[in-house]
Order: sequence, then C-alpha cells, then structure tokens
Amino acid sequence: MSDQQIVPFFESVNRLYGKAAALTNHAPGLLNQIRVCNAVLYMQFPVRINGEIEVISAWRAQHSHHKLPTKGGIRFSEHVDQDEVMALAALMTYKCAVVHVPFGGAKGGIKINPRNYTPEQLERITRRYTVELMHRNFIGPAVDVPAPDMGTGPREMAWIADTYQQFNQKEIDALACVTGKPVGQGGVRGRTEATGRGLYFGVREALNDEFVLNKLSLSKGIAGKKCIVQGFGNVGYHAAKFLQEDGAIITAVIEWDGAVQNDNGIDIIALDVHRKATGSIRGFAGAITHDNGVALLENECDVLVPAALESQITANNANNIKAKLIAEGANGPVTSTAEEILLNKGIMILPDMYLNAGGVVVSYFEWLKNISHVRFGRLGKRFEENSNIRIMNMVENLTGKSLNAIEKDIIARGAGEEDLVNSGLEDTMIMAYHEIMEIMKTNPKVNDFRTAAFVSAIDKIAESYAMLGIFP
Repeated sequence: MSDQQIVPFFESVNRLYGKAAALTNHAPGLLNQIRVCNAVLYMQFPVRINGEIEVISAWRAQHSHHKLPTKGGIRFSEHVDQDEVMALAALMTYKCAVVHVPFGGAKGGIKINPRNYTPEQLERITRRYTVELMHRNFIGPAVDVPAPDMGTGPREMAWIADTYQQFNQKEIDALACVTGKPVGQGGVRGRTEATGRGLYFGVREALNDEFVLNKLSLSKGIAGKKCIVQGFGNVGYHAAKFLQEDGAIITAVIEWDGAVQNDNGIDIIALDVHRKATGSIRGFAGAITHDNGVALLENECDVLVPAALESQITANNANNIKAKLIAEGANGPVTSTAEEILLNKGIMILPDMYLNAGGVVVSYFEWLKNISHVRFGRLGKRFEENSNIRIMNMVENLTGKSLNAIEKDIIARGAGEEDLVNSGLEDTMIMAYHEIMEIMKTNPKVNDFRTAAFVSAIDKIAESYAMLGIFP
C-alpha cells in the first residue's frame, strides 16, 4: 500500500505547511486561518448526452480569500474528488504568494473522462458548469478566475468566457473571468508554454547557484546535465524543449502508456512530431520503448522532472530514486513521506509551489491585459524601435561603420507582447528563487527548498491579513 493511500492529498499538503508554519513566529490563529480551505462548492447537474440525462459531479474550492480574486485551474478527470481540489487550491494559494501574484488560491474539477465525450458534449458540460458557478458567485473577474488544467485548454476557457459574457453583457471586464483563452479571444501570447518555460528558468537558476551546486556536487549550468521527464503534455514537452535548447541531455521521457529512452539524448522536437502523428511516444525511432514507464523514474540522472500527475514518487519508490535534483512540474508529484526519504538521501527538490508557477504568473498577465483592455507592447513598441534606430544611426555616423540588414533588425526591434510576457515571467521566477534561497541561507532551521518556499508564502499571506486589519 502506498503512503498516498494512507495520507489524503490535502492532509499531505497540510503536513508540509505545518512543518514550515512551526518555524515562523506568527500567531496560531493566523496560521490556522491560512491553512484551512475557506469555501468548497460541490454540485451535481444534469446534461443531456446521446439523448439521455447524465448527472455530472463537479467541485470548485476557494482556499484563501486574503486576496481577491481567487485563481486556479479546472480539470476534467474521472479521478477528481473534493480532497484533490482542496489540496490543489491550497497549493495555488501558496504558489501565488511565492511569486508575488495578488490572488488567493482556488481549484475546480469535473468528474469526467474527456476522451469519452464529443466536443459538442464537452461544450455542453463546460457551459453548464459555468452557469452553476455563476449562480453561486464562484466566478467573476473580481471573485474567482479559473484557468486550464489537466484535460482542459484554450477551447474550454473560451466556452467559459463566452457563457459568462452572455449572462453579464454590461460588465466591461467580463472577459477577465477566466484565463488561458485563445489569443484571438482575449488570451495572451506566451501562455501555452509558460509553465514549462517557468520550470526551465527555475532549474537554470538552481544550476547556476554555487550553494546548490556544492550540495549536489554538480558542475555549473544546464549544459550536459542528464534529465528524465515524466509527462509529455504541455508542461513536460515545453520543459524538456527549453532544457534541451540550453544543452541538457533528455535521456528518457515517460508517459502513461510507457516510456522511451536514449542515454545519448532524445530529440524532443522529433518525439513531439512522432507523438502527434501516432498518438503516442511509443515506437519512436530515436529511442528504446519501455512498457513500464514509471520504473524509469528510478534511472540515474542529474535532474528528474515529474510533470504528469500527483503522487508519482511515494514511500514505495523514493529509496530507489537516483536523481540529484527533482524539479516538480506537476502538482504534488512527491508525497510528504517520500520527501523525507529523498531529503535524507541528499536529493534537492524544487517544489511545485514555486517551480510550476509560470502558468499562474502569465495568467495574471492575461488578467491584467483583459482589465486594462490593451495589448502589451502596443503603446511603446514603435517608439522603442524608432529610438533604437536613431541611436544606431548615430553610432554608425560616429564610427563610419555600417551594420548589415539582419543586424539592424535585431538591434532595432521593439518588444512585443510575447517578449514582455516572457521577460516578466523570467524576472518573476528569478526574484522568487532568490527570495526562497535567502530564507534557506539565513534560517538554520530551514534545510530544504519546499519548507523555505512555504515560509516565504506564509510571511506574505500574513502581511496581507495584517493590512486588512484582521490579525495584528
């Protein structure tokens, strides 16, 4: 029996929270308020499927109202339950605090397997879920802002936005009721790859930090590091792609139906092409296919990226993990019991509440775009380009030397929306990393990155409550 069968997900999150909370000086009442889930909505609603009425079960949890709106994804999964959405909502609260995103945490789930429904049926379910949320004031630009999660994407977010707008036609900021929308319907460029890109930025910072490198006996930089990635969805693919572009060697990719391995490195772009053509990573010509993909989590590597589901590393397999650094792309892939084993082995964990925050950071940018009603870069891009051209012309006149057309285009180019989004994400991940690391370096009682991240989050949430005048 795995430890996750014994310890529910939300309790596992609270154990990790409690470990960090005990190292702070905040009042017990405040710490209890931060820990609890403020509101949970459970609903069952009818939807006509193939001429028959099917009753759908769904949830929305709002973990913390210390800042509004609350924020968190909606997942479509036949395994989702109340404990899971409460745990994921809690992680969203701490995640937002760690990366300075002014939202409380929330999460939603609909208990279905999306593969069993047609697009029309999924649209019917999604729109009805949105109406149920509206009836109970669990959605709105200033109340609760959903986003994509497992089993959902821009299409579902567009349905949610359209449904909300139809019921709130006089609300000027209605489009900001949900993020992760298609760009043409109020989305923001750079959102799709944001979580994987943010993970890359976090790993890059860690592998350039002498404090980390000395602990793990690793050389500086990502180049040459052997990485194993579990999950080849949006997060896993983009994380692997950006790591490989910086010189990492992806030795294995693990999916639900098996894994592929090549110790000399897997071409991630080619693997993605194969996956799209065949529907699976199995049978990829550039690697060996394994039936038992989960077993490859125990292979030797420098960086292990679990970017699939929660509870993939448990007490059952933690002793066999040989990675030096675990970079959590998924939510809760390492259980609390497994974490103790890993830390005792000297393995460092970059936790989900920091490392996969890229999605919510860029969701925040999308929300800002929607409530400001202007595209990032629209006001300044041409001015910046013209300024760069004037400076370039002055330098050419003073030096008597000229640049070629390609060089001129590179220097003159002004920042567009995606440039600004990626820049903001990079700055956020770097700033949050060093804030967390400062806690590790200055507090002798904090000896792991996750506890330091929790302490950072607790301090920021406590400050918010103090500003509200609820707690001293």
